[in-house]
Formats: sequence, C-alpha cells, structure tokens
Amino acid sequence: MDEVIGYKLFRLKPNGRLGPLFINRRQDIQLGTWLPAESHPTKGFAVRPGWHAALQPCAPHLKESLASGERRVWVRVRLRGTKLYPRPESQGGTWVLAEELMVEEIV
Repeated sequence: MDEVIGYKLFRLKPNGRLGPLFINRRQDIQLGTWLPAESHPTKGFAVRPGWHAALQPCAPHLKESLASGERRVWVRVRLRGTKLYPRPESQGGTWVLAEELMVEEIV
C-alpha cells in the first residue's frame, strides 16, 4: 500500500513535545520528519512492530485525559509501508501499521 493519511494519539509532554503512549515513552516525536518504525518489546504488550495509527481520530478504548494530568492529543500523520488490520469499532475500527511515520500537525 502506498502512502496513507491517518491519525495517531500521542502524549503531550510537559515540555510541549510529543511522545508515544506506552512503548518507548522517552522518545521525542519530531514534526515533519519521517521516522522509521522500531521494535521495543515491552512486558505486558504484544510485539507488533510498526507505527500504529487509525484512519480516523477515534480510539474509544484509549483516554485523552488521565487522572495523573497526562494529556494526549490526536495528530494527523502520513504513513508509508502500511498494512491494514480490521479491529472492532470499540478499538477505533481499522488499524494501520506502518514502517514509517511523519507527523503533520496536531488536530
């Protein structure tokens, strides 16, 4: 599949930078730069190499604000080297796993 436009939920760090929700949380995500997917096996999570995104900014199983004060924001992303995975609507519908991701903007 060629380039796909999708949406991904990221943590908005206190310093204003974006970071992953669960895996490799220390990573800073740069806007406008192609980022290759990496594999970081993490206890308690299935190993699914690739950037995970959705076709719409919707993931009912994930919260956008947490009691800890952590904020999460949806960003529009461009994805390359993609595979589509059908998921239940309760998990946002179709997931996109990609070899590369570029963040375009916070939506």
